[in-house]
Amino acid sequence: MVRYSLDPENPTKSCKSRGSNLRVHFKNTRETAQAIKGMHIRKATKYLKDVTLKKQCVPFRRYNGGVGRCAQAKQWGWTQGRWPRKSAEFLLHMLKNAESNAELKGLDVDSLVIEHIQVNKAPKMRRRTYRAHGRINPYMSSPCHIEMILTEKEQIVPKPEEEVAQKKKVEHHTLKSSLMEFVLPFPSPCV
Repeated sequence: MVRYSLDPENPTKSCKSRGSNLRVHFKNTRETAQAIKGMHIRKATKYLKDVTLKKQCVPFRRYNGGVGRCAQAKQWGWTQGRWPRKSAEFLLHMLKNAESNAELKGLDVDSLVIEHIQVNKAPKMRRRTYRAHGRINPYMSSPCHIEMILTEKEQIVPKPEEEVAQKKKVEHHTLKSSLMEFVLPFPSPCV
């Protein structure tokens, strides 16, 4: 069995999914994964479908050199964003796989939350491009490994409403006199 970088707190309420050496850009996939981290599975699925249709963007926070600004990034409190279609499609396939794993375990699919998602660099694949004057340059691809853990979150039970015990009102002069009684028994140093 392949080792994940994080063990779920409650393995019986969690499901996993992973992909290795995926032919999709590492940097784009990392930014897309960070955008869906902590989301419910249904919300994440809808978001990734919107990214492929360019209805919502992925904010590029770390690998953002040369990334243009877009108005859709303002939803995330950021300025730079893109629509990495291939990364979104790969993550959609992984979410679907995790959903199938959850159904197999008998978990409630609608209450699954992406607790952990991680993208790692895979070994680069080499090609070559031909340049002027007979030179050859590398033409590398940047594949990645993706792993995710989804956890079934418990429904929040509202606290039962109780009558709040009201504070006992104490009149100001009564409070002052009780403080004075506490202070008086000690002899004053001036005498």
